[in-house]
Amino acid sequence: MFRTVIALLACIAALPAAGAQPFPVDARGLPTLAPLISQVTPAVVNISVLSRAAQDNNPLLRDPFFRRFFNIPERPNREVAAGSGVIIEAQQGIVLTNYHVIKDALQVRVTLKDRRQIPATLVGADPATDIAVLKIDAPNLTALKLGDSDQLSVGDFVVAIGNPFGIGQTVTSGIVSALGRTGLNVEGYEDFIQTDASINPGNSGGALINLRGELIGINTAIIGPSGGNVGIGFAVPVNIARAVVNQITRFGEVRRGRFGVDIEDLTPDSAAKLNTPTTEGAIISNVQADSPAEKAGLRRGDVVLGFNGRPVKSGPDFRNRLALTPIDEEIELSVWRDGRQQSMRGRIAAPAPNTIIEGQAVAQLAGLKIANLERGSPQFGRIEGVLVVAVENGSAAASFGLRGGDVIAAINRQRVRNINEFVAALRGAERGFTMTVVRGDFVLTFTLR
Repeated sequence: MFRTVIALLACIAALPAAGAQPFPVDARGLPTLAPLISQVTPAVVNISVLSRAAQDNNPLLRDPFFRRFFNIPERPNREVAAGSGVIIEAQQGIVLTNYHVIKDALQVRVTLKDRRQIPATLVGADPATDIAVLKIDAPNLTALKLGDSDQLSVGDFVVAIGNPFGIGQTVTSGIVSALGRTGLNVEGYEDFIQTDASINPGNSGGALINLRGELIGINTAIIGPSGGNVGIGFAVPVNIARAVVNQITRFGEVRRGRFGVDIEDLTPDSAAKLNTPTTEGAIISNVQADSPAEKAGLRRGDVVLGFNGRPVKSGPDFRNRLALTPIDEEIELSVWRDGRQQSMRGRIAAPAPNTIIEGQAVAQLAGLKIANLERGSPQFGRIEGVLVVAVENGSAAASFGLRGGDVIAAINRQRVRNINEFVAALRGAERGFTMTVVRGDFVLTFTLR
């Protein structure tokens, strides 16, 4: 109890002064976060999603005769799930949430703190970052100010707000436990904020804020043996979410371009060998011929330390920033080469066009058409795998996040070099599988169940 009080006093001391007081206090003179919470919670919403039940995907289970013959009980063919969201623009009614909250939704409804229930429309979504943008039409909305997640440090106090287990709006507090977490296999681009603020199922899409009341993350994942909180939760940094929102509101989707580099982490060992001034950065391990990176003057062995004036923390950090930079936008890189730092400029190019290929349907993954990589394809000779020729809108393949132009390189970490190997690997993965996908310059991991 004593430690909790000390931690709370430290939190409050960081808040703006309230009148003549050094920190907000209640009528009894006790420190409180209540003024901050009352200011920000109207911007955090509950999201209810009506979606198609899993049985709807099986035509046999939709057949009444089949159900009666095998004595399968009737089940509702619709499911309702709960999640959270954050209003980030009041006039236009823009709501930020997780893609997995609204995935496969037939209807989405937003409930405000004042209990107004408003239908929401999907503006766009990006499965690779697990971010979706909704729009609601209602007066007198409250929006959260966006902070700067690059300014976070381990140990900063944070507050998580959401709708755990669908019980209603809930506030929890904690600290930033770690930054730049990757390898969770949640979706393609990973750079998570880790926190010990309680995050449970239903918190997904909710707000992680600092003690200024600024949004610094979108709560997205937990680690726990039973799916509940064990003090390890994760949030998508708001700077990643901001870049996604900017593209979705402009184009309706995230349009990822091509720069033409392979990237590795700068480790302490490699930093010592290259005599870099820092151990944070990204090493260029390969530069593709006639790519924007080659035209910018990058070489193999260069160490990227900065991106548009901000430090690059790691290989995944550099990869994420490239992936979220709009096509045809110029970037400025700070590069360490031969014992000195220099600046280089490049431009993100549109993805190389694919030759029109008929493609072969895959029975195990509805809506997907694939083809072997043939000579003349932009990826031929660079990657081993099968080319995604087309993905049908609304299909199972689309819901997993696959796109035309992707190259599927592995199933459950088993390399697949052609259609026959791909189909055989799918047959051996009846209970779900992990798919490694190369998209442009980036390697993504999708977990399919």
